[in-house]
Amino acid sequence: MYLWALLTGDIITVVQYFAGPMAAPGGFGFSRWLAAFIDIASFPAIIPFGICFLLIRLRALPADIDHAGFTLLSLIPLAVYRSISWNSPASPLLLVLVPLLWTAQAVGMPWFFRFIKRESRWYVTAPAILAIAALPAAAASSWWAFFSQHTLIAWLLLCVTFAPAIISGFKESYLKYLTQRH
Repeated sequence: MYLWALLTGDIITVVQYFAGPMAAPGGFGFSRWLAAFIDIASFPAIIPFGICFLLIRLRALPADIDHAGFTLLSLIPLAVYRSISWNSPASPLLLVLVPLLWTAQAVGMPWFFRFIKRESRWYVTAPAILAIAALPAAAASSWWAFFSQHTLIAWLLLCVTFAPAIISGFKESYLKYLTQRH
């Protein structure tokens, strides 16, 4: 798993380096949000998550792999590259907020995917699929709102983006506490 994750991260980083920005940001409107979604806040976290599923389908990885761990490990090379390239005009939005948004998505999307994997009922799987799609949109919107200085909206969207990761963490900690107690 570790080799595949780091190889995935290296390939994504090399492609990002040579391709450059895929969306041209302009002003504060939709083009800026789209650039945030594709180049900054969301797409970099979606790609390793999708590659993990592709590798599972190709049977290169086991089906019970930790998707969040794979995605987080894949993001390390890109985070190192981006921290170097974004450091010239040091911006807390890029250097602090973006890695936090990547982490929230890398933990939140697999948490929703577990519902899809376990349940066959449509009223559980449909909202989980929508949540997986909405999480990257909320992350990009949060970054855009911070960039546009709409701080209240930005903090609300940041809370929405982090909610699945926080709930997942509390649930894991509580289950660990219960098993150690008995």
